Parts: sequence; C-alpha cells; structure tokens
Amino acid sequence: MPEANGTTITRPAIAITMGDPCGIGPEVVVKALADPRVYAACRPVVIGNVYAMEQAAALTGLPMGINHTDDPTSSGEDPTRIDVVDIGNLNSEDITVGEISVPCGKAAMEWVSKAGQLAMAGVVDGLATAPLNKEAAAMAGYEAIGHMELLQELSGARTVATMLMAKNLRVVHLTTHRSLRVACDYVKQDRILDYLRLTDDNFRRWGFANPRIGVAALNPHGSDGGLLGNEEAEEIAPAVQQAQSEGINAIGPVPADIIFHQAIQDRYDVTLCMYHDQGHIPVKVYGFEESITANLGLPFIRTSVDHGTAFDIAGKNLADHTSMVESIRMAVAFARGDGLADGWGEE
Repeated sequence: MPEANGTTITRPAIAITMGDPCGIGPEVVVKALADPRVYAACRPVVIGNVYAMEQAAALTGLPMGINHTDDPTSSGEDPTRIDVVDIGNLNSEDITVGEISVPCGKAAMEWVSKAGQLAMAGVVDGLATAPLNKEAAAMAGYEAIGHMELLQELSGARTVATMLMAKNLRVVHLTTHRSLRVACDYVKQDRILDYLRLTDDNFRRWGFANPRIGVAALNPHGSDGGLLGNEEAEEIAPAVQQAQSEGINAIGPVPADIIFHQAIQDRYDVTLCMYHDQGHIPVKVYGFEESITANLGLPFIRTSVDHGTAFDIAGKNLADHTSMVESIRMAVAFARGDGLADGWGEE
C-alpha cells in the first residue's frame, strides 16, 4: 500500500488479534512471531491479553518476551519481544484452556473491534487474526459471531466476502456462516452479480488484467438441465451473463464436482462458490496447513488463519502455526501493494 507521499510501505504495521485465549490462538501467534521473516517484513503488534501470551510463550519454550504496551505505533521493532496491546477486558482466572469461556468469547470479539478501529484510524496497515470460538461469542451476546460480520458491522461496508486460499486455489464464498438450508436462499442473481463485481475489482487491483472467475453450480451436476433444481438456470446463469456483458470474465455455472479441480489446473484465477462447505472442503483438502482467509470489501486489510480454536489440543504445544505465518505474510503483501505475490518480498 503506498503511503501518502507516494513511497511504498516496506515494513507495514500489522495488528494480530490473539483469538480466543482458551484455544490455540495465543500459541500459534507466539510461534509465528518467533519466525524471523515476520519481523523482517513488518512491525507486528498483538491485540489481546498479556497473561495468555505469557502462558503461551512459556508453553512453547521460545525465547520471546512479552511486553505490555499502550502505544501500537512504536511496536514491533524488537524481534525478541512481542508487544501486546491489552485493553484490560479479561481476568486471568476466566481463562479455561480447552473449554468454552463466555468472558473469553466476549474479550476476543472486543480485541477484533479494537484492531478494526486501529486500522480505520490508520494506526496499523492491516489485520491478521487468530481464531475465535463462535459458540463462546454467541453465548457472550454477539449476533455477529465471525470476524467478517463484526468488522463489516464496525466499518459499515456494504458488500463483504470471504476468500480462502491454499497455494493456487482461491475461493470466494457467496455465503459463509449460514446453515445450508438458509444458504440456498442467498443464491440470487443480484447477490451473485455483486460478488462477481467485487471479486473482479479486487483481482484487477492485485494485478490480474482480466481475472478468470469460475462460478460453481449449486446443485449436483449443475442441475442436469433442471432435473435437480432450477437455481442454475434462474439465478446463477443470468448473473454470469450480466457480468460478462459488463466485461467481467466469469465462466459458469460449472458443476462443483469438477470446478475446483479445474481451478487447481489453472483454468481459473479464482472460483466463486455458493456456500461455506462447498468452498472450504476443497481448500482444506488441497492445502490445510497453509490455507488462509482474506476478506474482500472491507475498507482495510484483514487476513486470517483458516482453522478453528482447536480446544482439543489447546495448551499442549501441538498446534501448527503455518497458517498464522501465512496470514501475516499475505497481510504484509496486501499492505505493500504486492497483491497475491508469493514469498516475503523485500527482506
């Protein structure tokens, strides 16, 4: 991302939300920040709880000190020290590692809001988020139980989409946190067209001259000419045709049992899928450890790990931090204006 004077941000400030402290979030954050490439590429600051981060550092045995700071603008300069903005919203006795905690669910959502506020104020150049526990957030009274929904509400963004990425497979989701029965009701021409426009716009900004967008069918076999449903003919195909008339290189609807294979074979730059599991399953099968999430449509950068809180292994030093490292790397690439570039860029 260019700065106001036209220069390029070489070490952007990245706010890393700690996630639910009862899960593996603190552990994967500590492990990720112990990777020397992170501090070489950005100035990280954790938004979370100092005690939970201290416990995670002790658990991993990594030589990373934990520093409580109230000034995120001066954070992330010492690669042996993790700077943590702790807003004082959680008591240590409320952290029950491996179990649902309502205070932890509430605090984790508040850290996401704080990070979003810092991004909107220009204090940080992007967000990379560790996992929330949606059940804990709901029990704490949140209706917006995911990162994207909360940040959309905070920012007032109109159309926001989740994109999952693993290697060269990129999948934008028409819906995410909806039951399958409800998600089918969102397969409407206007919504599909909005998401095609949003996807095309983002990929053009990331350097794709004419992004190829594969559009997945909803029903088996693409409905078999209407034998297995009518959404393809009545909603998806008209949206694709309208997008094409606007100069968007949309292709589809393509049956879901072949489109992701085609994407991996480089037939598409990105695929638009119709519901959560339709897109999540192929991405996680193809590249679970390195898969990450990015949001399209927010007025700031937000990337995330593509895994949950994993209460079953929390506190056992078993969590793989590859996705956390990748989410930070991608936030850095977006902040630098490098788009979907591989690697860490300038080091």
